[in-house]
Amino acid sequence: MARFTLPTREQVVAYLKEDKWESGQDIDLPNPVPPCWDLKGRARRMKEHFTLREFSGALGDIGTLVPILISLTLQGSASLTSSLFFGGLWNIMTGFIYGVPMCVQPMKSIAAIALTNKFTAGELAGAGLGVSAIVFFLGVTRLLWLVTRFVPLPVVKGLQLGTCFQLCKKGVELVKKNAVFWGDGILWSDNLWWASASFVLVLLVYERRRVPVAMIVFMLGVAFALAQTGAHHEFGDVHAGAHFVHASVPTAREFRTGFLSAGLGQLPLTLLNSVVALAALARELFPGYRPSMTHITGTIGVMNLVGCFLGSMPFCHGSGGLAGQYFFGARTELSLYFLGVIKIVLGVVFGESLLVILRWFPSSFLGVMLFMASIELGLVARNFSLHPHCESRRRQDFVVLLVTAAALVGFSHDGLGFLLGMVTALIFWLHRHLNANSAYPDALLPTRATGSTDYAASHVSAKSGSRPESGSDDFAPGRAAVVGSGPGSSSIDSAPDPRTVAAHAAM
Repeated sequence: MARFTLPTREQVVAYLKEDKWESGQDIDLPNPVPPCWDLKGRARRMKEHFTLREFSGALGDIGTLVPILISLTLQGSASLTSSLFFGGLWNIMTGFIYGVPMCVQPMKSIAAIALTNKFTAGELAGAGLGVSAIVFFLGVTRLLWLVTRFVPLPVVKGLQLGTCFQLCKKGVELVKKNAVFWGDGILWSDNLWWASASFVLVLLVYERRRVPVAMIVFMLGVAFALAQTGAHHEFGDVHAGAHFVHASVPTAREFRTGFLSAGLGQLPLTLLNSVVALAALARELFPGYRPSMTHITGTIGVMNLVGCFLGSMPFCHGSGGLAGQYFFGARTELSLYFLGVIKIVLGVVFGESLLVILRWFPSSFLGVMLFMASIELGLVARNFSLHPHCESRRRQDFVVLLVTAAALVGFSHDGLGFLLGMVTALIFWLHRHLNANSAYPDALLPTRATGSTDYAASHVSAKSGSRPESGSDDFAPGRAAVVGSGPGSSSIDSAPDPRTVAAHAAM
């Protein structure tokens, strides 16, 4: 006979007070990032990471930035000067606030619809302003608190995996722009030979993270772009001087058109990928680091409530950008300072005329960098379950992950992927708790999201590493079992030593 027991008041209170983004394994790890007011601590940390690899990591997200920036500027929807200036300013601001390479990237859904519907500058600004205002409101009112309390871990991992596949597809599309090995249409600076060579280079140094491969590929691309600009006698169109931003205030009609056409589709993408998945990824890449989703929504709001009024394209954060910069070597805010200064200098000195050179940058290089950066984001989905020792539970969690990722990719919509993943997780939860033969009859509440190493709260004793008896309560107040943390643990699924994880993140 099915057995279902309502949670007690004490269980509900303990559940709502618990930090669902923290596992028992890294709860005692020190925060590796000094607070922003600890200038000496920040300076000491940046000095330790003052390497070419750190500066190379700053370029890990240009595969997303450059194509969108060029396309919107050519169409007249955004100002290259404003986008570079404010993009660089926001890089410096977020680096100072967070202390990790929290990327600043375009709002991709808005950009795609703007390019399809040929948005005016006012319509693009209206879309960015509307989304940012809602995200800012949800953050400051702490309504996103509900997300961190009730979103299962496999759904978050599915969002990250789906985003990985989407970005990989965009990387392949960039490579296919000049997808020829030979023939009359081959371009010497941008073809499959260079795409293959850069791909092999990245793989050869994959385990040698000290090699600044992103900087090597980027500098080679700049050299090719300059050579093509000179070959077509276009240097005369590049004007150095002082360039300034200009106001771009949308009318009521432009705001309505932009927000309804592009903003509503961007909203779930920003909330789920730029806030929820990003916070989870940051905690996994930097054990002990606990970014606030309120701060993330606040910086997204400020970036666009200021920049969009002055001609900049809408910006946000993103888990894909953080994964890309981390993959190519970025570990501190130093990479963001470096990238921010470069953007500001280029925007102020060259302004719109820089487009003459940027449009010759090889798309094959951009595509390979975006593709490999996306792989790093997909790797974090490998730890998708809080129950590594229970095969039936792992299978259910894996189905939730696959449904979320497949729906996100198939519909090209984060919101639908999230919705289908949540429905699948809810059905499995009901099945477990209404089934008399369930291995978890007393687990009254669903598994929640976490952003750190996903081995906490499993059915393994912290002391002996043995499986507890069937019917033990996963969410009993005060319980914080850690897989493989005891001296007697010998399971192959044991969690890694936190000091080892922290040392790897600092590499």
